[in-house]
Amino acid sequence: MSELRRRAAAGEAEHDHSDRETVEDKYVEADADSAVEGDVTDAPLPTDSTPLLLNNALSGMSSRWKNWWIRGIFSLTMITLFFFLIYLGPAMLILLVSAIQVKCFHEIISIGHRFYKSYELPWFRTLSWYFLLCVNYFFYGETLADYFATFVQREESLQFLIRYHRFISFALYVIGFCMFVLSLVKKHYRLQFYMFGWTHVTLLITVTQSHLIIQNLFEGIIWFLVPVSIVICNDIMAYLFGFFFGRTPLIKLSPKKTWEGFIGGFFLTIIFGFLFSYILAQFQYFVCPVEYNSDTNSFSISCEPSELFSLHSYTVPPYLQSLLGWTSVRLYPFQIHSIALSTFGSLIGPFGGFFASGFKRAFKIKDFADTIPGHGGIMDRFDCQYLMATFVHVYIASFIRGPNPSKVLQQLLTLQPEQQLNIYKVLKTHLMEKGVL
Repeated sequence: MSELRRRAAAGEAEHDHSDRETVEDKYVEADADSAVEGDVTDAPLPTDSTPLLLNNALSGMSSRWKNWWIRGIFSLTMITLFFFLIYLGPAMLILLVSAIQVKCFHEIISIGHRFYKSYELPWFRTLSWYFLLCVNYFFYGETLADYFATFVQREESLQFLIRYHRFISFALYVIGFCMFVLSLVKKHYRLQFYMFGWTHVTLLITVTQSHLIIQNLFEGIIWFLVPVSIVICNDIMAYLFGFFFGRTPLIKLSPKKTWEGFIGGFFLTIIFGFLFSYILAQFQYFVCPVEYNSDTNSFSISCEPSELFSLHSYTVPPYLQSLLGWTSVRLYPFQIHSIALSTFGSLIGPFGGFFASGFKRAFKIKDFADTIPGHGGIMDRFDCQYLMATFVHVYIASFIRGPNPSKVLQQLLTLQPEQQLNIYKVLKTHLMEKGVL
């Protein structure tokens, strides 16, 4: 009997011990998961990346004016570099957009890694960069198929990749998905899923939007340059008006933003977009679609400008005729579209910046990085550009773009020779009836 009692007592003790372990595990996991909702670590201290020489030159100024000069100098530097890259051509602009995309992704992912690195989440950064490569492979493959059809037809290896592009892209993503599932660690489940979502939202913000910017670029450099310049102009004008005349706070998320800056930036951006569009619309280099020339293995920008970039006469409304002294005015239709672009860039575009401000406040950081003195990180400068890129892409698809000849050609080249010959005969008959042939 005594032996049975000892065994029963031992069994109960073991059972109680296992129950305690289960309860303790639950509490430990809950504590780890609660880090998602609380402050994981202190915010990193801000750093000053301003060159020492410039710091010394401005040392006698107040911090307000010192920041004004630093911001102004580096703004002019970035604008100069930007126009130099425009001069170098579409290829450099595509590389620029790609580089900005990677840097923005790095800045956002680094924030997550910096705040949660104490938990040593396995494969977080590795998987983040892997998914970046997968998504870029998908989008750039689509671009290759759409705009480089003749080049693809010459390369047999590329034909295979293009034909099965979406399947390959899906397979690559599934590999990353399985790697994530295998990396899940007990006590960090919720945190890992949180960071998994973080990575995907970051991809949506950076990669998808940069892909749309490149798509806009292929419609003509003007569809890239005008929207980008509108956002830059609005940012500068809103800053200047707010700096000199700002008195009324605009939004709590960004205390330095003022109604004076917001309104002043709006009106000057409308004027800038209208005049800048008039200048660019006169040059084929800016208005013609960007196409790949298989003979020279380079981009070509030459065409007969469309009606959108041809001067038209418009009657001035009667109530303005006496004020302006004009009965009609000659404008490019694109200038009218520029008003819509400027309006969005001035009224809605800043909300991309407000969104970024809310994100930074959530993690108690001033900037995404300290890459650009006076400005912060690359993402700090391009938070509004991404929202603008989506609008321009939707605007072109809704009001401007017709059928895409490159896509039609790509589909024709994938058909069997008999099908191609049949289409040729039908097209020839159609053109003869139209009197073209």
